[in-house]
Amino acid sequence: MGLGLILSIIIGGLAGWIASMIMKADTGLITNIVLGIVGALVLNLLLQLLGIYAAERIIPQLIVGIAGACLLIFGFRAIARRS
Repeated sequence: MGLGLILSIIIGGLAGWIASMIMKADTGLITNIVLGIVGALVLNLLLQLLGIYAAERIIPQLIVGIAGACLLIFGFRAIARRS
């Protein structure tokens, strides 16, 4: 069982906010939430393909969300620079 919708939004917002601070991105609240949640989903999927499973607890998912959001910001910047 996952973290639940409300807790996922809270953790996603926190992860997105921390990632935007790390990556020095100027994003708003909704963007932070989306970055954190989508980043966690993407990185969890990539980790599962490698056989690594993050625990369904707050701290591991926060770390995965931060790393995933940083990955999304990095990818978006790389694509934006090319065009």
